[in-house]
Amino acid sequence: MKYILLIGDGMGDTPVAELGGKTPLEAAAIPVIDRLCAAGEPLLVTTVPKGFPPGSDVANLSLMGYEPEKYYTGRAPLEAASMGVEVGVDEIAFRCNLVNVRYAGERVEMIDYSAGHISSEEADELIRAVQQACGTEKLTLYPGISYRHLLIHKGTVPDSLSTVPPHDYMDQDVTGFYNQYLEIDYLADLMKTSAAVLADHPVNQQRIAAGKRPANSLWIWGEGAKPAMESLRERYGVSGSLISAVDLLKGLGVCSGLDVIEVEGATGYIDTNYQGKVAAALQALAERDFVLVHVEAPDEAGHNGSLKDKLKAIEDFDAKIVAPIVAEMERRQEDFRLVVTMDHYTPLARRTHEAWPVPMFIYDSRGLASPGCVVYTEKNVRDAVNKSGLELAGGAEFFARFTEKTG
Repeated sequence: MKYILLIGDGMGDTPVAELGGKTPLEAAAIPVIDRLCAAGEPLLVTTVPKGFPPGSDVANLSLMGYEPEKYYTGRAPLEAASMGVEVGVDEIAFRCNLVNVRYAGERVEMIDYSAGHISSEEADELIRAVQQACGTEKLTLYPGISYRHLLIHKGTVPDSLSTVPPHDYMDQDVTGFYNQYLEIDYLADLMKTSAAVLADHPVNQQRIAAGKRPANSLWIWGEGAKPAMESLRERYGVSGSLISAVDLLKGLGVCSGLDVIEVEGATGYIDTNYQGKVAAALQALAERDFVLVHVEAPDEAGHNGSLKDKLKAIEDFDAKIVAPIVAEMERRQEDFRLVVTMDHYTPLARRTHEAWPVPMFIYDSRGLASPGCVVYTEKNVRDAVNKSGLELAGGAEFFARFTEKTG
């Protein structure tokens, strides 16, 4: 048996006026997902336990069968694992975004959490320049992918620092959060010096000349210590591979004992290399019994408030990920169980995450006794689950059901 977990990050949404009151998932053309859902087992799963932030870190940890209450220590240490950066017992990892903010006197406004989805090549130059100017025995910066980077903090973090994800505050006043950095002397030095370095750097000057947003500030958040996790083989008896453009997911793969496959051209947005991801997934399934394919694009579109991009991301997920994987597995005539899900909702109206239980389904190529909910939408799955009672309390319960370790 092969087990295939396909995650369309942030696909879930609320009714949109421009779509006549439909959600993007209801309006999108997703014929293959709909066919599988109609023959599958619908589930609602709480991926974000009460009291936890509704981030992709907590939600995807749940989808991989781990209880956040036991295993979650923060987002950044997972990203460190994906980058091969060891977090010592006396160190804390922070996610470090390159962002675009607007300074208006003493006011700071978050304009773009991704600095215009800056390229990895440009970002690498900027982070290395900041590290050269700002790196100390206490603070070390490591370049990552696009706008997503890493800061390792040696020693205890002051209790006064409370960080927030920049994507939760698009086009909002973030002065209060920004000023928390300035209240800690060495972080104030980092923020002020890095801003000067970024302002003068040729990469940003070229971006401005090309009409692009410059990366004019750092934003640190998502801090945590190194987690201790059992492997998926130890917990559920499955082993395999993980495919994603996002360091966070790659870190979860490393910590759970999966092979993390690097796909050239995987960007985390609608221009990602779908064909490369599919080829890697099918090759992995020829050798092992499990693969996870994560697509970030719907979530990014939600954060950007782009209905057009969200519809495209969902339709591409169906046509360019789900369809070719299913077609090849059917051609191979191998038994497989496949899940299509989101990790959390990212409503266009909110431009941030919601912790609502996520709709999903399990498709089994051998057939199921009591198939599904006709087509895959938020409402249809909720309605089907209300009849079946298959609302699961957490990701561990889901993953055990998916991998047939429980009834």
